[in-house]
Amino acid sequence: MSAVPMPSTFPRRGTFSDNPEDYAESIRAICAQRDRWLAYGLKAGPSDRTAAESAVAQLYRRSGRPEPKFSWVASPVAAAEFMTSRPIADSAGAGSLIATLLSSSRRRMDQRIDRRQIEWPQQYYYSDNNAQRDLQARIDVARRSPTDAARADISPDPIIRRTVRKSLHTSLFDGVATAVRTLAPRPFGTVSWYGQQEAHRVAYYDTYRSFGLMTFGREDNELLDIQSALIESTGWWWAFDDIAVMSERPTALHTEPIPDPVHGEVRLHHSTSPAVEFGDGSGVHVLNGTVIPAWVIHDPTVERITVERNVEIRRSAIERIGWDSYLDQAGLRLIDTDDDPGNPGCILQLFATPAGWGDEGRILLAVNGSRERDGERRRYGLRVPGAFSSAVDAAGWTYGLAGADYGRLLRRT
Repeated sequence: MSAVPMPSTFPRRGTFSDNPEDYAESIRAICAQRDRWLAYGLKAGPSDRTAAESAVAQLYRRSGRPEPKFSWVASPVAAAEFMTSRPIADSAGAGSLIATLLSSSRRRMDQRIDRRQIEWPQQYYYSDNNAQRDLQARIDVARRSPTDAARADISPDPIIRRTVRKSLHTSLFDGVATAVRTLAPRPFGTVSWYGQQEAHRVAYYDTYRSFGLMTFGREDNELLDIQSALIESTGWWWAFDDIAVMSERPTALHTEPIPDPVHGEVRLHHSTSPAVEFGDGSGVHVLNGTVIPAWVIHDPTVERITVERNVEIRRSAIERIGWDSYLDQAGLRLIDTDDDPGNPGCILQLFATPAGWGDEGRILLAVNGSRERDGERRRYGLRVPGAFSSAVDAAGWTYGLAGADYGRLLRRT
């Protein structure tokens, strides 16, 4: 199916242009703005304390609370220690009042955006079968990239949701904020704001207003500006009745693009040191988006891998050692080996899992059909059910196929 846009008889009010190339150029501008917000969310180095304190003070005043005193700490870990080591008054719920203020603003803006979308074709509710098929074909094309979506005559609303809000949520909230939370679980019983890692919320609404797609009320615009200032200036923070606890941003933050990103998503990664590190020395190790204990990087051993219960940590540690070395050291029992019919010239190997892993599964060792950046093909292990005794059958199972059907495929993993 070609990406040539279909003529539309629907009103195009509130969009960029009826010209598909002009529309695609506008979408590229949205992606550039998303990348700017992503840079704020990943920024390392000292906070702009003056700007951060001014923004938080405005939120207190708008919530009917007097301006707080500010206590700055080096990291969320230090914040947790600060908040649990002394009584901090929160009888009137300053944090809850601010949370209600911001959530009410988002609800108002969402309602306006939802009403805006009725100006567009009801893209998922055609009654005519031919129109439905045409729509699905255009949506399939649109999944390739945001600009393809524009050329396929998809409205700005799903494009903005996917390439701005969802992309930033994946990179910053699901990625960075989730990793940092492993350092400091919330024992302090109050609302946490993630500062720069909340960029997905503000960027989504700011895209609508800055590109002229939506006009929000004065209060909501002012609250967006306040939140923008916090994202640009600081890390995590917490609101209490008389004091706001402010955490500095990381001193170092390392990422890599996720495999084949369509919307600019990144994930945390550093192979020799913490992917996120703070000024007090606290930090979190992450390999290819997986949060790991420090031993996986600095001292992976067969013994530690055997007793590790988390499958992803175990996989990361094995890949750190290298599958060949791990197999030699662990003495895994080989059950079956065969040529990989879907990856000519490569071998499939099926091993029994070590006794310490606590199950009767199998490990299928295969070779990636695609070369890494250094030109090598990485070996990788896949967990498969213990019922398999054939390496080809196990490989087919990973694709939802019987071994015989898998053997007839020509594929690259």
